[in-house]
Amino acid sequence: MKKYSSILIIANLVLLLVYFNWSVYQKEQTLKEGQLVLLQLAPVDPRSLMQGDYMRLSYKEANSELTDGQEAKRGYVVLKLDHNHVGKIMRLQESPEPVNENEIVLKYKTINGRLFLGAESFFFEEGQDSVYNDAAYGGLRVDSKGESLLVGLYDEDFRQIKPYRSK
Repeated sequence: MKKYSSILIIANLVLLLVYFNWSVYQKEQTLKEGQLVLLQLAPVDPRSLMQGDYMRLSYKEANSELTDGQEAKRGYVVLKLDHNHVGKIMRLQESPEPVNENEIVLKYKTINGRLFLGAESFFFEEGQDSVYNDAAYGGLRVDSKGESLLVGLYDEDFRQIKPYRSK
């Protein structure tokens, strides 16, 4: 019996490591090949003593009238991108298809009528808060399945904001 439990533990550990590495690989592929989407930020800037410096992200496009009458707690938001990669929400739908030309889907969820489009917090190094005061857009890399990763904050000229490097 002891032999079987050791084998079971090792097998579970191997499966866990395979799953973890596959998840990391998928996120790296999204960062490398995903389409850049910029979402305009609504002004919010709290600070957490336990977590350090961060900015809570609230997207202007994610307003409550979009979810009125919607039963779905999860689904896909269809974004139309302009020439600067800024996304404007066109509609909500339950599946990633259909989409028109120059549209992209992004997974969403609703909690208490609030629409969540992905990353809701941006953490930065302590003392770098003033660097991000001019943030106007959250930059997401979105894959073909609607999965997104926050890649940074962008200013009103659509340039990614880089932190200052201390010496």
